[in-house]
This record gives sequence, structure tokens and C-alpha cells, in this order.
Amino acid sequence: MAAPLMSLVWTDHVTGRQGFLVVDRLVRGVASGGLRMRPGCTLEEVTGLARGMTMKEALHYDPEARYVPLGGAKGGIDCDPRDPGAYGLLVRYLRAMRPYIESFWTTGEDLGLTQDLVDRAATEAGLVSSVQAVYPLLDDATAARRRLADAFAVEVDGIGLDELAGGCGVAESVLTALDRASVPYRGTRVSVQGLGTMGGATARFLSRAGLTVVAVADIRGTVANPEGLDVEALLAARDAYGTVDRAALRPGDRELPGDAWLSADAEVLVPAAVSYAVGAAEQGRVTARWIAEAANMPVRPEAEAALAARGVTVLPDVVVNSATNAWWWWTLFGDIGPDADEAFARIRRSVRALTGQVLARAETGRTTPRAAAHALAGDRLAALADRFGWYR
Repeated sequence: MAAPLMSLVWTDHVTGRQGFLVVDRLVRGVASGGLRMRPGCTLEEVTGLARGMTMKEALHYDPEARYVPLGGAKGGIDCDPRDPGAYGLLVRYLRAMRPYIESFWTTGEDLGLTQDLVDRAATEAGLVSSVQAVYPLLDDATAARRRLADAFAVEVDGIGLDELAGGCGVAESVLTALDRASVPYRGTRVSVQGLGTMGGATARFLSRAGLTVVAVADIRGTVANPEGLDVEALLAARDAYGTVDRAALRPGDRELPGDAWLSADAEVLVPAAVSYAVGAAEQGRVTARWIAEAANMPVRPEAEAALAARGVTVLPDVVVNSATNAWWWWTLFGDIGPDADEAFARIRRSVRALTGQVLARAETGRTTPRAAAHALAGDRLAALADRFGWYR
């Protein structure tokens, strides 16, 4: 693969901590990708995430839509978001990255950061918005910003639409895989790592579709119940970081070690927390039939090869968790309005189509869904190049 268009390492003059920005490529002069904050974040990690963003963007290319995919980028900061100095570090990072955010990098929340926090820090850093680089591509930037703000204000049963959009997409990828295999929803068990923005919303959608969530993991460990957990009660009892208050557990719920979610007796695993969660050693404990990558890069390549050899299908992140990014742009560009039903309908239609195409292509080509997704993204990048004459 070609090297990224731009790769940058920043060192904070106050703490000595490092931050990173990788722009994989530009489309129409702009790249999209969130900003994560976690201890141990590396340039290698951010580079892989930026390449993934290029593919996520391209996969949602629809020549009939107002939204035309952007290039891929990603930012990262090596810091625990719970650290008392994390917010000041975030502001200094955004201040240092201001020329790029003003010119060609649109960013937002990712692992460890909420959109509210990014927006507040961006204002303090002197930015108009974390996505202001895309404004010149909009027909009416003022109306578009109002539409997106209205969408962020929408809640469904106590959870914001911005949080639910991604989980809806993850759930639809899982349901599409079950449908293709003629597996009924009821009786299908799910184990979820992470009950934050993506994991929590995914658990809700899968539970409401009739699947049984038997295990969820957070920073304190795994909570399990073979008869099924009360997902809504757990969601109501979590803090801003997705940690569940154990006082909300029922008598039949068990507390297990943090990695117990991997070997849970379930047909579907949903790693929705950190990258690199399933390596060569961990994959041997997996008994599930499907892994849906709600997190970015949770399954290492060597683990995926071993899983494929024993019949475990990994539904790749570039498809599975792509709905949050697409929802942002569909709303901003005006393909959908600030309405939950409209958003969910668009997400379901798009993610189901993508998942079906990827699984069919993998079956026909006797390859993995990830390889099929990358090939499909390449086709759509070529279509973008034909339309605009360039895509770097």
C-alpha cells in the first residue's frame, strides 16, 4: 500500500506526551477521521486507523447522494482521558493542529473522547468547528451546521442519536450475517467488550432485535448471565466511560475477569473497546461463529488468519462501524434530516447492502470479508478518481 500523504508526531511542551496526525489521502482536498485519546496510543496505530478511514469513506460512495466521500485521516493522543491534565493536553493538541483542521482535516470524537469535549476544546483552541474544513464543500454551511446541531440534540429513550447511529450500523452488520446463514435472531447469544458509545448502542439494538446479550465487559471486568443480561438497566447504570455500577446487577448476574467476554458461550462477539484486543493468543479462546468489529482494528491480522482457518468469520471494522461517520456526513450534506427514524432507515439500508456485498464477494472469491471490503473500497476510490480526476 502507498505511504500516507502526511504523518506528524507532536510533543506537548508541558507534559512531554505525544500526539499524532496521519492523513492517508485527500478527496476534493479534505480528509475525515476522529481523534482518540488513550494511554499507549502510537503512530503505527493512528496510521492504520487513517487507512481504515479512507476505506470507510469510499465504501459509502453513492453517485446520486449529496455527500461525496472525503479522504481518510486520524488523530491520536497518548494519554489516559481520566488524567486530570487530559483536557489541557487536548486543547494544546488542537491548538497545534489548528492549521490542518482549518485547511483539510475534519475530526470529531473517537475512543476516550466525547464530541461535547472535542467541541469545547476546539472552541478554546480558537477553532470555528472541528469539521470546518468541509464547509467550503457545502451548498449552505449555515443551514448544514444547524441541521447537524439539531441531529445531535435528538435522543431516543435517553440516548443521543449521535451515539446510537454507530451501534445501529454494527447491529445491522450482525443481523445481515445471521440472515445470510439462516440463523434466527432469538436464541443467538452475544458477548460485547465495552459498553461505551459503540458497545452500549450495539447491545441495545441487538437486544431489541431479539438476540440475547449474555456478557458485557468494561474496565472493571466482565458481567455475565447465560440467561441474558438486562441491557437497558446496564446502560442506565454506566458512567461517562462506559463503566457499569455493580449495584445495578441482578442476582443471576455474575462478575468475571475482564477477558472472560472472549470465551463466553455466544455465537457473536462484539469487540467495541480498544484496538488489538484479539491477538494470536486470545483467538484460541474464541468459540463464537462471528466477530463483529465495532472497535477499530480489534483483531490482529495473525489472529484473523487463525480464526478464518477454523471457520470464524470476522466482519471487518471498515464496514461494521462505518455508520457513525456516514451519518455525520449524510446529515451535514443534507441527504437526511435531523430525525432518528430517517437516520436509522438510511443506516440500515446502507450497512445491510454493504455487508451483503462484502460477504457475497468474500464467498465468491474464497477470501475473507476484510479482503473483500478492501477490494470494494478500491473499486469505489477508482470511481471517485474517475469523477473528480484525482483523489490524493
